[in-house]
Amino acid sequence: MNAKGDLIARALSLGLGAPEFEVSSDGPPHQRTFHVTVRIGGEPLGEGGSGRSRKDAERAAADSALRVLDGEPMADTEEVHDEAPAGRWPIYAGVLEAALETATEFADEDASLDDVRRDAGRLYRELLLDLGHGPDPL
Repeated sequence: MNAKGDLIARALSLGLGAPEFEVSSDGPPHQRTFHVTVRIGGEPLGEGGSGRSRKDAERAAADSALRVLDGEPMADTEEVHDEAPAGRWPIYAGVLEAALETATEFADEDASLDDVRRDAGRLYRELLLDLGHGPDPL
């Protein structure tokens, strides 16, 4: 499972914009601990994550944010789910890429990046529905 990639694709497909990963660290260089907070639209999403590497902390923070998007209550961030939670839209890279390209092509000149992302997410969901795919039921 690529929690960070899944979160980015999920946030874009929902029209929320790209998540930002704020990283901080503490401790001596040989025992550094990284702390990551995921923000979407400037607001924190999930409980964040910590780890001995930046990658582990980002993965934990993304997993926590995905659980929030799935409507799960805040839980222990150290728990890792191997199965994809219900209620997620499937992620098809080719369809998502086509939606992003189309949204970019048809965007107004003064459209913001968030406007393009929102349109891409809407197009992505519509394309999946037209192809007979939708979110897994909760």
